[in-house]
Amino acid sequence: MTTPIRSEFDVHVLNHEGLQKARDIASCFSILLNDLEEHCGKDGREMALVRTHLQEAGFFAKRAMAMRPENQLAPSEK
Repeated sequence: MTTPIRSEFDVHVLNHEGLQKARDIASCFSILLNDLEEHCGKDGREMALVRTHLQEAGFFAKRAMAMRPENQLAPSEK
C-alpha cells in the first residue's frame, strides 16, 4: 500500500513564470550577498553563517513562491 504524500513534502513543478520568479529570487539573494561581501569581506565564521542563512532564506523564499498555484504547471501539463 502506498502512503499518500502530504502537501508539505510534495514536489511542485513550476511553469515558465514560476521558473522566472525562482531566478529573480536567486538574483536578489546573490546581489545581497555580493553587497555584504563588499562591506564585510568574504572570510570568517560570521560570513560563513551569513552565507548559510541566506541560502536557507533563499530556499524558503523559492519554496513559498513554488507553493502558489499560479506558479505551478497545470495538472494536465505534468
